Amino acid sequence: MADNMDQQEQTQQISIELGDREAEGIYSNLAIISHSPAEFVIDFTRILPNVPKAKVYSRIIMTPQHAKMLMNALSENIRRFEAQNGAIADGNDPLYAAASNSIH
Repeated sequence: MADNMDQQEQTQQISIELGDREAEGIYSNLAIISHSPAEFVIDFTRILPNVPKAKVYSRIIMTPQHAKMLMNALSENIRRFEAQNGAIADGNDPLYAAASNSIH
């Protein structure tokens, strides 16, 4: 019975509407994440050089289960991206740190 339900869930299609405003997207170079026992809150902000104040452009609130699903989906997509395009530099990479220091 569980196998039938898994197959039904996998074959169900969801129609997603994307409005013009949302399709433009919002640039963010900093995410601030906080959580409670019931939810995760992700604030997407933008930091600009020589501007000491960051503004929150979008706040996403989700359950812990959905936060974990998002983490897994991001991990899988990063793995695929790096397989096609090479490793993404992170904050521990000396080249990234040098570029970041020259921007500020």
